[in-house]
Amino acid sequence: MVKHAFLILAHNEFSVLEKLLYCLDDERNDIYIHFDKKLDQLPDFKVQRARLVVLSDRVDVRWGDVSMIQAEYNLFEAAAARQAYAYYHVLSGVDLPLKHQDDVHAFFHKYQGREFIGISKAATEKEIDRKVRRTHVYPRQFRSGKGITAIWRKTVRALFLRLQFLLNIKRNADLVFKKGPQWISVTDDFVRYILPKKEEVLKIYQKTFCSDEIFIQTLCWNSYFRLRLFNSSNEMRGCQRIIGWKDGELIAWTDDDFDKLIASDMLFARKFSSTDRRLLERVVNHANIKPIHNAI
Repeated sequence: MVKHAFLILAHNEFSVLEKLLYCLDDERNDIYIHFDKKLDQLPDFKVQRARLVVLSDRVDVRWGDVSMIQAEYNLFEAAAARQAYAYYHVLSGVDLPLKHQDDVHAFFHKYQGREFIGISKAATEKEIDRKVRRTHVYPRQFRSGKGITAIWRKTVRALFLRLQFLLNIKRNADLVFKKGPQWISVTDDFVRYILPKKEEVLKIYQKTFCSDEIFIQTLCWNSYFRLRLFNSSNEMRGCQRIIGWKDGELIAWTDDDFDKLIASDMLFARKFSSTDRRLLERVVNHANIKPIHNAI
C-alpha cells in the first residue's frame, strides 16, 4: 500500500486539530504530531485507521525563530526513519483538507514525483535581505514579553538592524533565497535530500527572522528539485493550499467563506478557528463525502 505521512505542527486550537485528525484517519496515512514543548499537558487523540505518532522530541517553538525549522526537521526525521512515504505533507494544527482522502491520494498519484512547494512572487529582495541576510538579536522574543524589558529588546533589535544596513553588513550574501508558505507536500527523494543538511540549515538561519518560510524554498530552488516543482509561478497552486491572507495578515476563515473554500481546487486550507464551529462542521462534512469517481 502506498502511504503518505502527514506532519502536523500544533500548539493550540485542539478542537480544530481533532477535526483534522478525523479527516486524515485513513489506513493510507501515518500522522505525526509535534506539540510545542511549552505545553504541560498534551491532548489525548485517537484514530481508528491511520497510524498516529506523537513526537517525544519536542521543541520550544517561538514565532519567527529558527526553532520552527528545528521542529519541522524533527517531524521529517521521525517519519523518514519509519519508512519511505510517497509524500510528506506539512500542516499546521489549524488546517483542514478540502477534498476526500480518495481525491487527495489520486491527485498525488497522478503527479507523483512533483514537489508541491509554494514560491512567492511577492517577496522582494529587500524583504529577503532584512529577514535572512541580517542578524537579529533576541530572536526567541520576537513576540514575547511586555513592559520595559520588551521595549528595550525591540529598541536594541531595531538599532542593531539599522547599524547593519548603514555599514552594509550582510551574511549569507552569496546564497539565492526564495520565500513561500511553510506548508508543503514533498516526495521522499526531497526529504532524503534535506535531512543531511539539517546542521548546515540551522547554522545558516540562526538569528534570522521568519526563516521557516524560506529554508525549504531555498533548498529546493538551489538544487535539481527546482525542476520538479509543480508550479513555481503561483504559490498557492504550487503548494496546493488556500490560505486566508488579508492585507498581508493571516486571518481565520469564517462561515461566509464556505462557498469560496469548496469551490477552490486546492487540496488543503488554512487557517480555521474553533470559534466558528459551523464552518468547521461544514468543511469536515464536505471533505468526507466519498467521491463517485476521482475527478482530480
